[in-house]
Formats: sequence, structure tokens, C-alpha cells
Amino acid sequence: MKKVLIANRGEIACRIIRTCKALGYSTVAVYSEADESALHVQMADESYLIGPPPVNQSYLNSDMIIEKAILSEAHLIHPGYGLLSENALFAQKVEAAGLLWVGPSSATIELMADKGKARRVAIEAGVPVLPGSLPIDPNDTSLLLESATNVGLPLLVKATGGGGGIGMQVAESLEDLPKIAKSVSSLAERTFGNNEIFLERYIANARHIEVQVFGLGDGNVFHLLHRECSIQRRFQKIIEEAPAPNLATDTGSMMVQAACKLAKSQHYAGAGTVEFVLDRNTNEFFFLEMNTRIQVEHPVTEMISNQDIVALQLSLSEKQDLSHLIDHDFEYNGHSLECRLYAEKPRRRFLPSPGPLTRFHFPTPTQNIRIDTGFKEGDIITPFYDPMIAKLVVVAANRDEAVRLMTTTLNQVEVEGISTNLEFLIEILGNANFLSGNINTRFIDTNIETLISS
Repeated sequence: MKKVLIANRGEIACRIIRTCKALGYSTVAVYSEADESALHVQMADESYLIGPPPVNQSYLNSDMIIEKAILSEAHLIHPGYGLLSENALFAQKVEAAGLLWVGPSSATIELMADKGKARRVAIEAGVPVLPGSLPIDPNDTSLLLESATNVGLPLLVKATGGGGGIGMQVAESLEDLPKIAKSVSSLAERTFGNNEIFLERYIANARHIEVQVFGLGDGNVFHLLHRECSIQRRFQKIIEEAPAPNLATDTGSMMVQAACKLAKSQHYAGAGTVEFVLDRNTNEFFFLEMNTRIQVEHPVTEMISNQDIVALQLSLSEKQDLSHLIDHDFEYNGHSLECRLYAEKPRRRFLPSPGPLTRFHFPTPTQNIRIDTGFKEGDIITPFYDPMIAKLVVVAANRDEAVRLMTTTLNQVEVEGISTNLEFLIEILGNANFLSGNINTRFIDTNIETLISS
């Protein structure tokens, strides 16, 4: 019996379980005391308690998770995204226990998780990068200011071992930099266990575009086009779409070529995402980072390419031959949008809003509408985990039709008992600049008063 343990929770655990079951895999869920009745636990064939609600005592407890994998006789571990998905030590432990790791090698994970090293890899591969610094101890004020002067203002202060936009802050002046650096460093230490930071030139009028790549581990890589991820709050995405709209054909081609070049240089194995920032003023693009895991927004790529990325991950982990996909002429159909539904209060700086889901209703999924969630009516949204409660994904013939379909879909969603960003998402979709594709990473900050005024 083929058996997979999913070392995650919520919607991504449920999404992985669906593909596993379709492929004939038996599934094993792990859960904290707060998730005892969670949807991913109910969907799995078997489940195991791994600890109290705090993630560092449960979902980040790598030894306990491996213990449960061995106990359940699972032979693969899929980490999903977040949590332990980009933890090289966990990947090493999985392999040392004789289990199959669904993801790239631990060496690749470790290399790309260090943003300073990842920048050097990109440079060596001939991929353009933004001006930036080496890793800096935030307490070394002299080095901090010297590095900032060399890179040039304005700056992004980023965690060396971070990801997902967590903790990043913009520094407009040298006077503000030491305080911002310590703030980013403190959050990085708590979240990633690494307090080092680095500086990167900040492009104010920028788009955030990423390329989905998949490597076979032998230097062969293919891509599944690009995604637009510019609609963000606190540097975290809330609306994504594929393909990226209003992107010049030659620019898009150069981006996917650069992404594949980077992945090939590392003999990358599995699903990965290469993220770029595109300067709207000059049309130049630069490498940001590479995520060595499946992305939250992977469904928009699946919807236009008709490829199941989780199925591809499992096939590669099982050593199946995927060489026929190299140089394959993938067909991309239509335009896809994803909206992330969060338990949060947009009017209060997107403060999380935990509480009971007394009403939780979505329209019926169809070929063109996909609902990914890890919750059901009656569940309680706890303060222990990320407040995303669902992803709504649509695909249509073109972008205008996709926006209309998404708007209709969102208007049929019913959530009671907590505050959400549902109306906020609808306001974005109706914004004239969004509709025309006139967007950048500061879209929400620039339009916030209009978006929360209704």
C-alpha cells in the first residue's frame, strides 16, 4: 500500500489528500490539540496527535512527525507549504529515517533558504538581481549604515532566512534604518530561528511576478508559465492570477528562461517557484527568491495548464520517468484568478479575527470554480495559525470574464461568526485600476481608503 503522511494542516493538507486519494495513496494526517476535529483529519485515512496548539510544539516538531510516519508505515512525507516545507534539517531527518521526501534535496533547500546565498547563485547563473548587501548582524550599526549607503535608498530590510514576505519593511531614510532592522531581526528570530538580515534596493513602482518551474533532478527543467502576485497587504499576497496580465511577450519569455536557467544550475528536483520583481518604469526584472516547495497560489497555474502539480511531485518522488515533459508543448487555456479569504479585519490594519464559523457556505465547485479550504461550518478559527480560511479560484476564457466570474462567486460566499476580507476582495475586483491591469505591489496601500470606504 502506498502511503503518504502530510506534514501540514488546513487547506493545503486537504488539497494534497485529494490528489493522493485520486492516485490510490493511503493518507496520514497529523494534528495539534486545536485541530482534533479539523477537516484534514477527517479526510485522511488515519491521523495522529502530535502536540499542543503552538506550532513549535506540534507542526514544527519534526521528530514527532517522523515518529508518526514510521508508526503508520507511511513511506512518503509531503510537507505542503510553510511550517517545515523549507526546513533542510527536516528533509535530512526524513531521508535518514528511510522515508521519501516530497521536495528538492536538503542541500538545495538550505542553499535557497539563505537569501544571501540564493542571490549569489542567481548571479552565477546569469540571472539579474537587485543591488543588495551581504547578511548583516542588525546590532552592527556601522556595517548596517555602510551597507545601506552602498545599496542606496529606499531599501527593503529582509530576513536572511525568511520567506513569504514575513517581516519585510521599507526603510526610506538612514535615520529610521537601525530601528527597522532590529524590528525585522526580532521577528525573524522568532519565526525562522535566524536573526540575520540583508538589505535590498526597493522599487516603488514594481510588479511581483513568479514562474512555476519543475525540475527532474538531472539538470532538466520545464516551466508552467508565470503568475501575477502584486496584490499584497503587508507584503503578503491576497489575489493572484495566471498568466500575468499585460506582460510583454518578450519580457515573459525572458523571465521563464531565467527561472529555468537558475533551476537547471542547481539540478533542481521537484516543484519550485522563482520570484521576480518587475520595474514598471524600466521594464527590467530582477530575481527576488526561490521557494523550494509548492506555493499557496499554485491552483491558478493548474487551472490554465490542466496539470496537477502535487501529482507531479509524488511521481518524481517515486522515481517515475517524467522526461517526456521536458520540451513538452504545454497548452495554456484562459485566465485564472485566486482570492485568499482571510479571517481578518481590513479596517483595523488586517488584524486577525479568530472565532467560530457559525455560517460557512460557498457556491458549488464546477469545472471553472475551485474552492480550497480546510474548514467547515461549526469549526473555530483559532489564534494559533495563519488566518487564511479558504482560497477561491476561477478560470474563464479571458481576464475580464475571470474577474466577472470571481466577483459572482465571492458574492455567493456566506461567512458568519468572524470578520473576513470578503468585501475587501470584492472592492479590489471592482477597482478601475485593477480592471485595467494597472497594478503594482503598492496597489492596496495606494487605494486603501477607497477599498475600505464602502
